[in-house]
Amino acid sequence: MSRDTYIFTSESVSEGHPDKVCDQISDAVLDAFLAEEPEARVACETFATTNRVVIGGEVGLGTPARTAEMLGRVEDIARACIKEIGYEQDKFHHATCEVTNLLHEQSAHIAQGVDAAEGKEEGAGDQGIMFGYATNETPELMPAPIQFSHAILRRLAQVRKDGTEPTLRPDAKSQISLRYENGKPVEVTSIVLSTQHRDESQTSDDIRAIVEPYIREVLPAAWISDTTQWHVNPTGIFVIGGPDGDAGLTGRKIIVDTYGGAAPHGGGAFSGKDPTKVDRSAAYAARYLAKNVVAAGMAARCTLQLSYAIGVSRPLSIYVDTHGTGEIEDAAIERAVDRAMDLTPQGIRTHLGMNRPIFQRTAAYGHFGRAPEDDGGFSWEKTDLADVLRRGI
Repeated sequence: MSRDTYIFTSESVSEGHPDKVCDQISDAVLDAFLAEEPEARVACETFATTNRVVIGGEVGLGTPARTAEMLGRVEDIARACIKEIGYEQDKFHHATCEVTNLLHEQSAHIAQGVDAAEGKEEGAGDQGIMFGYATNETPELMPAPIQFSHAILRRLAQVRKDGTEPTLRPDAKSQISLRYENGKPVEVTSIVLSTQHRDESQTSDDIRAIVEPYIREVLPAAWISDTTQWHVNPTGIFVIGGPDGDAGLTGRKIIVDTYGGAAPHGGGAFSGKDPTKVDRSAAYAARYLAKNVVAAGMAARCTLQLSYAIGVSRPLSIYVDTHGTGEIEDAAIERAVDRAMDLTPQGIRTHLGMNRPIFQRTAAYGHFGRAPEDDGGFSWEKTDLADVLRRGI
């Protein structure tokens, strides 16, 4: 039996967090390849530490000559990404850090299982399980703790970048604990915010004075009370940050990227992977379907799992759990989902328009719970399949 009254916590990290720096570089490389060739193959991993960025993995752009030309642009792509984030520290600066590019052409043995051949559908880029989730506790149909943790850091990044708060620096983490009653969030029991800052003379109280108005601006006022615990820069000085303070690596923030721990995760990271990799595309499709199930009024909560085998086009299984909130049997929703969308890798990319350079923007502040954009970004957040699902029951 599910609990109706409890406290649940989720965290987010800013675009300047070392792992997120790496995610954004990997997705910036992906976007550059997709802009050149919509069918490009990219599996890009990034590592960052003091004054150094190392990029590796496999890519393919049709011909060795075209691939080589794009590989020559990777260093500039990485530096532009670091500059956009805002790093100009002595030991991590976009203009002076060492960038090592170890990307190479994709393995032919992987390609043969993925590429479509005559009389054969394109297969999944790997085996694995992917989960999507949606809940009606926020307008975005996302769990409130992760949605508001992201929102706090996005707001602080805005005022840092526009010059309103010039002493803030790129690296930051947030964490929100929410008390639920009858399954709905009603109160923030604690707020944790650690942000890099400019001067060692700034105390935790100084930083709280800067960030508290923006946190209150983001969170519903009724959720904050005199009993809410505040922990702002609880360890004190946080001047050394980013990859100089801690090494970063692509794919280490998979819970931040998804549902903040409120739903299962298949284990595969997203950033740096082109949409033939079902770790990414099928996870987006699962979110899209789960969100449309909730938007259609079929359930208040929905977890949806897909599974794939490398080189096999169709999902091996579709599983739906509405956690006792369903207006329709879960098995009937599974059948409706299967009819409503082509869940082959090619079908997902076509339905969601994913062969476009739309991925760098996903690499900070969550891949889900964002507004669909005019150029196709966050297409998996649309609720245009709700009527189709209702008719399919």
